[in-house]
Amino acid sequence: MRVGIRCDARPRIGAGHLIRCVALAEELVRRGTEVVFLGEVEGPAWIRAQLDSRGLPLIPAPAPATELAAAARRAGLDAMVIDSYETDPACGRELRRAGLTVLAIVDGDLRGQEADLYLDQNLGAEETATDLPRGAVRLAGAGYVLLRDSVRLLRPVRPRAATRGPARMLCVFGGTDTADAAPAVTRLAAETSAPFRATVVAARAGTVAALAALPLAPGQSVTPIPPTDRLPRLAAGADLAVSAAGSATWELMCLGVPAALIWVAGNQRLGYEATVSRGLTAGLGNPAEYGDPAVRTQAIATLRRLLLDPAERDALARRGHGLIDGRGRERVADALLGHPRR
Repeated sequence: MRVGIRCDARPRIGAGHLIRCVALAEELVRRGTEVVFLGEVEGPAWIRAQLDSRGLPLIPAPAPATELAAAARRAGLDAMVIDSYETDPACGRELRRAGLTVLAIVDGDLRGQEADLYLDQNLGAEETATDLPRGAVRLAGAGYVLLRDSVRLLRPVRPRAATRGPARMLCVFGGTDTADAAPAVTRLAAETSAPFRATVVAARAGTVAALAALPLAPGQSVTPIPPTDRLPRLAAGADLAVSAAGSATWELMCLGVPAALIWVAGNQRLGYEATVSRGLTAGLGNPAEYGDPAVRTQAIATLRRLLLDPAERDALARRGHGLIDGRGRERVADALLGHPRR
């Protein structure tokens, strides 16, 4: 079987779609399936390396639905995975007409895309009623979270107990930090006055200088690093991770790392509210609203409590680790490869 994956990674949209599709590709390749990506991959070298290091080919994806279907036929594809908010909704229909099985990865809204299978890995998605095309299969909820080998191989049997002393904090806000959140959230941590040793991924020009200018309290330190593919390993050694809601949320929960989340885009808010309301992560809100004294005060109080209370961090880690078992991609691959061929 030969499967195409239609997704993009660009500075404006981030790398989350690509990361979760790479996880599915790893599982498909492990089962002897050929995989080819269709789309655009731009940004830091580590993003393109997600494909190159795994030997996953990338070819251009025509925008018109009929042309994409024709390209799929030329490539000899049996199925297509679509993970894109920008792809023409007609693509699924045209691909199915061309005889391909179509899996659409969605975040709540189907966006009019016609498919044989729909994957919504958001927490609580299985509890939400969604109208699907006749005969379509829905894979919904945290049991279908797609995680890469680099995360799955580091999953501990149980979360590591929190260390005493200054908390080791990892701050990462997506592969490209599209909202420039790193300086704003690190400033928030500094205002807690709690001791910490922070490693901050500086994904944007000017972030290093902005971090260096932050006034730090005694016992606080900030070390900026460039974007890297070593984040799962860095996270596994952290006492607390501060991240944008998205693919990284599931990685942190699988690794048993307590997480405090922000949201910076509408599509992130669904996952943010679902995990925070269930006590699986802590919530720091939207940095764009930190100008509101009440919002800022609440976020500072939440972060200070996490930095100073190992027991609270342990509780978050246990709950998240118990929910995400790392086998979601196996369940998705079972459904895709086992779906009747057209």
